Amino acid sequence: MRQHLKNKKSGFTLMETVIAIGVLAVMLTAFMGVFAPAAKGIRRAINVQEADRLTSALEKELATFRVGDTKSGAGNTAFNKAYSWIQNSHQPNSVIICYQYRGNPSSLRPDGSMTPYVAINGTPGKEYVVQPMFRLRSDPLLSADLAAREGRVFFVRMTQLTMTNNGLVLGNPGQIANPPALPNTTALTGQGADGYNDATIPFVAEFFEIPTSDPNFIKAGGGLNPQNITVPLFSRNLAVRR
Repeated sequence: MRQHLKNKKSGFTLMETVIAIGVLAVMLTAFMGVFAPAAKGIRRAINVQEADRLTSALEKELATFRVGDTKSGAGNTAFNKAYSWIQNSHQPNSVIICYQYRGNPSSLRPDGSMTPYVAINGTPGKEYVVQPMFRLRSDPLLSADLAAREGRVFFVRMTQLTMTNNGLVLGNPGQIANPPALPNTTALTGQGADGYNDATIPFVAEFFEIPTSDPNFIKAGGGLNPQNITVPLFSRNLAVRR
């Protein structure tokens, strides 16, 4: 007797497919719930470390008077520059832009900074050096530097710390209070930094992460509105000296 075997189709039913998709969705949701916050925390920690390294570079920049700084009303000394930057850093077009960029060590600009190295290929330490930089948002050299940037871009707001009976307290943004002259000394009669009676200006520097590194967004008149970014990524108490 000949037995006829019927072909039997193999596969998943619609119900099995729906159940499998549901299980996969639950697993992906659980995965994202566990690892997404961790990834965000790692990224934030890296950015904080980067900003932390830049605080010493900020102190160095505030102690450096560059050719062209007088155009921003910074006077003619590094202390005048620091005074002006601290006082004006809360204005939208006078915030300090902070970044690292590839500079050509064999080519210096009149202000002493390296010209940007924009070539794709190159040997670090030979054709280019990655260096931190701080510029006013209105600085015409900013866009050229950002074309060779490395890493994230920040902006910095600085606010004076004033001395009270309770120690140092945060002053008023955009203002620098002139401390009284020390006993047995004559108060200075100049304006701004020239009339500042103390040898140091203590201040707090707040670093804010800019969501994009597009030069057209960051430059003065671009889409960046510093007033919309209110939570600093990192802050540090610093001081400048005459």
